[in-house]
Amino acid sequence: MENFSRRDFIKTGTMATIGLGLLPGSARAAAESSETIRVGVIGTGNRGKSHVANLLTISGVEVVAVCDLFDSQASAAANMCVQAGRKKPAIYVKDALTYKQMLAKEKLDAVIIATYWDSHAPIAIEAMNNGTYPGIEVPAALTVENTWKLVETSEKTGIPCMMLENWSFRQDNLAALNMKRLNMFGDIVHCHCAHSHDCIDHWFFDSKTGDQKWPAEYLLKYNRDQYPTHAVGPIISWMDINRGDIFTEIYSSATASKGINAYFKREFGENHPNGKIKWKQGDIVTSLLKTKSGKTLVINYDMQLPRPYSNRWLLEGTKGVYDEEKASISLVTSPKYHEWEPWKPYEEKYNHKWWNADYSAQSHGGTDYVMLSQFIDAVKKKGPTPLDVYDSAVMTAIVELSGISIEKNAPVPFPDFTKGKWETNKPYFGMDLSL
Repeated sequence: MENFSRRDFIKTGTMATIGLGLLPGSARAAAESSETIRVGVIGTGNRGKSHVANLLTISGVEVVAVCDLFDSQASAAANMCVQAGRKKPAIYVKDALTYKQMLAKEKLDAVIIATYWDSHAPIAIEAMNNGTYPGIEVPAALTVENTWKLVETSEKTGIPCMMLENWSFRQDNLAALNMKRLNMFGDIVHCHCAHSHDCIDHWFFDSKTGDQKWPAEYLLKYNRDQYPTHAVGPIISWMDINRGDIFTEIYSSATASKGINAYFKREFGENHPNGKIKWKQGDIVTSLLKTKSGKTLVINYDMQLPRPYSNRWLLEGTKGVYDEEKASISLVTSPKYHEWEPWKPYEEKYNHKWWNADYSAQSHGGTDYVMLSQFIDAVKKKGPTPLDVYDSAVMTAIVELSGISIEKNAPVPFPDFTKGKWETNKPYFGMDLSL
């Protein structure tokens, strides 16, 4: 099941042959661990194979089964394991429901789900009902109804459920979280974030032919923030969402849709059929979210206009501000108060314990390795995952809620997926006891 959710997906052939002896101390061959975690991968396109490559570097993990709609994709993922000196996983390839057979038969400890977006939630629900931890690629669900089903199934089965939002695990974002928990920013008042990423010529359309890829379907059907989780992932911990505070409403607005048609006219001329379509998705969606305690958050979806990549994270409190796009910080406790200071020295000083080695040679600069290793560690301990089902739900619900708000041209209520537990829940994600 091909997944084009990253431009810079890992070069699977290279990763499959990396010598395990070259990896950091915590990333050794599974044979060195006394406990083996049985993992399956459903969806072995580009993103799925990148997860396989990272799993092969994590101690105590065996990829025992892979599943896809296409034999070539599943076989390629299985061969990565063989090339790394591991046992060949079982291959499941038949139809869109074959994953059920795999989950029932293989008795997996965990499953990585990297399929088409609309299949994420049903597969994760099936996994939890089989006693298997699901690690779900983003977004975990596309509707609020399915988001609630994920929450309710996790509560009913007692199986933790984690959306694999890798940007929550970035080194810079975790350092900022450490500083926030040391009260260096004071009371948090406002945050901003974005997914600004020109995806026209690789996610949505073929750059050579202009043919639609599967995500283009959503641009035809919906006008909403299609992909909020990379932006919001770090923010929910900075703002203590679900743990001391909660979103209460969202108001979203969209620009006209100009970028897609302009792209086709520029690259393919006047007569390409996709250039004549009236696309429903606006080029930029701006969402304003309010919290119970009076914080605000602005999110931008920006994936159809020509621009460099940016997440534009901003964290602002009563003692200072961190601006990721500027790579700068300003704190009242600094002698240079009222001036921007370079961010990097702060990142190094407040580096998170999860970044205790150089993982930069791995996918997304090591962020995927850190995320998956923490997920696997939770499975080994049979404990809570770093991001829980409520975190996953909050990030996911923005997709449909933003569309509803745009259509109504009005704010809409934001569900409380914790059912009131946010008032007593304590901060949990990335707690760094070394501070």
